[in-house]
Amino acid sequence: MKKKSVERTKIEKLPRQKFTQEFRRQAVKPILEGKERVTDVAKRLSLSIKTIGNWLSQARNGKLDQMGANRREISEQEAELSRLRKENAELRMERTILKKAAAYFAKESM
Repeated sequence: MKKKSVERTKIEKLPRQKFTQEFRRQAVKPILEGKERVTDVAKRLSLSIKTIGNWLSQARNGKLDQMGANRREISEQEAELSRLRKENAELRMERTILKKAAAYFAKESM
């Protein structure tokens, strides 16, 4: 019995979203004022509860405006490398799908 070789493609993480300080302040404002719950704000903004919770915690400690200030900018080469890795993963996935389709249609024609 032959073992099928399974090609695994590494799924790239989505790039981290960047939110402005103003956006973060506006997101936590209704929670701090008691007008909305964390879950409601998270759903409305399509963000995770954990993200809103982190912002809320930082706001309560007076550190919301400092979030993301230490994050370094990625170089042009790093951005290109990331783009190429993503493209490579997509092409590998497409190739795998095409191989399976070709095998399926080859069986059908016999």
